[in-house]
Amino acid sequence: MFKFITHRPFWINLLAAIFLAFLLLFVTLQLLGWITKHGAYLTVPAVIAKDTKKSIQLLESKGFEVVIQDSIYTDTLARGTVIKQLPDPNATVKINRTVYLTVNRYTPPLIEMPSLEGKSLSFALDLLDRNHLKLEDTIYKPDFMKGSILEQQFNGAKITAGSKLPWGSRITLIVASGLDDQQIIVPDLLGKTLAEARLTLEENGINIGAVIADATVTDTAAAFVYKQNPDRLDEESQPRYIRSGQLMDVWISQQMIYLKDSTEQTSSPKDLKNKKNTEE
Repeated sequence: MFKFITHRPFWINLLAAIFLAFLLLFVTLQLLGWITKHGAYLTVPAVIAKDTKKSIQLLESKGFEVVIQDSIYTDTLARGTVIKQLPDPNATVKINRTVYLTVNRYTPPLIEMPSLEGKSLSFALDLLDRNHLKLEDTIYKPDFMKGSILEQQFNGAKITAGSKLPWGSRITLIVASGLDDQQIIVPDLLGKTLAEARLTLEENGINIGAVIADATVTDTAAAFVYKQNPDRLDEESQPRYIRSGQLMDVWISQQMIYLKDSTEQTSSPKDLKNKKNTEE
């Protein structure tokens, strides 16, 4: 074979070599195109706002690789749906291209309850919005700190700052409505349980102040009030007056104790109990 090549003119051998080189290059390119599917393109299906599992099945059935790139939470879209895709919907890409998805979480994240007490209503509403919480209701209560937040509640109970809540939870705000000029007679709390005293004050628009318990108290709600400030009568045995929103302090004991009342010289536990039953 070597003799066959050497006995032929050089230019013929050169042309043959060039032809073989081009043939080899052509075959190589064809093989590469077949292996890599060069020239094969697909349109990326639109899966935004669709269920994540169904979206993955659809993309894989079309020949795409799928990767969940990120998961976030928003309450404006259904949980478990696609929020973003890359490449964009209906883009033309090569086959076997990877599609990256950002999906909406199934479970909302937990949010720390901000501290709203003492802040203005407008500032409190802004804090709720920035912390992805919503306003359930505003309840106005007489208090001299007009326009400020007195208490924050979740599901009807007070909630402290730092407590964990699901994203989008609804918060009730107790707002100070200020003090009006109307005065009411100081209510008589003596002999009532603390729970009953709280209810009486609430019905009269009066806020409870300090609660001073003696050493016998084991259950504050069931303990009895044996002293209050202000007293319901003054030094001349005339009714005292108080404005809505003001504070009343109470002293409590686990049992009704012997005490001196503003209107009576002395009151025994039996007298207090009879007086309470008569009022009821």
